[in-house]
Formats: sequence, C-alpha cells, structure tokens
Amino acid sequence: MEKILIINGSPRAPKSNSKRYAEIFSRYYPEETIYKHITIKNHQELCQAMHEFQDVLFVFPLYADALPVGFLHFLKTLEANPPSRKPVISILINCGFLEYQQNHVAIQMMRFFCRQNQYTIGSILMLGSGEAILNTPFKYIAIRNIKQLAYSIAGQKYQIIKATMPLPKKLFQWAADIYWTRYGKRFGTSKKQMQTMEIEGMRE
Repeated sequence: MEKILIINGSPRAPKSNSKRYAEIFSRYYPEETIYKHITIKNHQELCQAMHEFQDVLFVFPLYADALPVGFLHFLKTLEANPPSRKPVISILINCGFLEYQQNHVAIQMMRFFCRQNQYTIGSILMLGSGEAILNTPFKYIAIRNIKQLAYSIAGQKYQIIKATMPLPKKLFQWAADIYWTRYGKRFGTSKKQMQTMEIEGMRE
C-alpha cells in the first residue's frame, strides 16, 4: 500500500464536482493522497510527477459522451512524455445522466489509451447522476461507492464499480428540469433560451 496521486481532469477543477469526489476519496484512502488538477501549463509537471507513484487516480466528468478536451490534451502530452515507472491507472468518472452506462464510451477511450501506452488499468467507478447526487438524500450512495473504490485501490484488488441514484427515469427528469431552470436563472438565462440551439443566446 502506497501513497496515490489524484489528478482532476475537469475543466472546472477548482469548483468542480470532481474535486468534491476527490476529497471524499482522500478521506477514505488509508495512505497519503496527493491532489493536483490539470491546467494549460502543468502537463509536463504532472507527467514527471507520475513516476513517483504506484497508483494514479484520474477523476473527471463526462463531456459530450467523451473526455474533456483539456484532459485529452494532457493525455497527448503524457503519451509523448511517459513516466519512467508507469503507474496503475484507476478512474472515477461521473456524468449528469441518471444512467451510469453513459460513461462507457469515455471508459473505452481510456482503456484504449492505456493499452496503446502500456499502462495497467486498475479500478473504475462509473457514477451516474454525478452533477446532482451530492446535493440529494442519496449522497450516501456516492460516498459508499467512492469508499469502495479507495479500498480496492489500496488493497490492489481492482474492480469495476457502478452507481447512480435509485430514481425512476421520469422522476429524475422532472427533478433535473427544476434544477437546470433554477441554475439558468442564476446566470440570467431563461428555460426557453436553454432549449434553443443558439449557444450565444436568443437572437432578436
């Protein structure tokens, strides 16, 4: 059992749900955890740091059914600058969808990267409803499964873990509609504007 490096690949890293998940993981991992998040300028630094660790945990959200673009750029740098000792790569991915299966394509992308670059895949936690779950009575589900993830990595008993909120799909959609409508109001965006294809807002 050794210390672990946690790398946050979220574009909103300092204020992201991924950071909150990393903090929960650190609470239950029995050894030292080192947390870092990806920026435009620190790719080389992170690549160099990885050789000091037996295990690395990537924490990131699903973006457009794939990986966040900043995280992809980091992986490109990592491919060109591999650490001298390649760690086992574990993954904690969350998506806003109720179904954790929405994460499958992103996980396949990570598996392909690891296979092409000779990294061993460790444990994987696919979390559905990741945008909201920590602010609901179902927070315990996320915590319980992140705890399981931490123990599996610490004990080198790597496994695939799947979790989401136990809600009927229609109820989840109703709750999500309320959440995003309120979220839009905070930034002066109406529900009608969010339902359009105009990314920059409504045209006159």
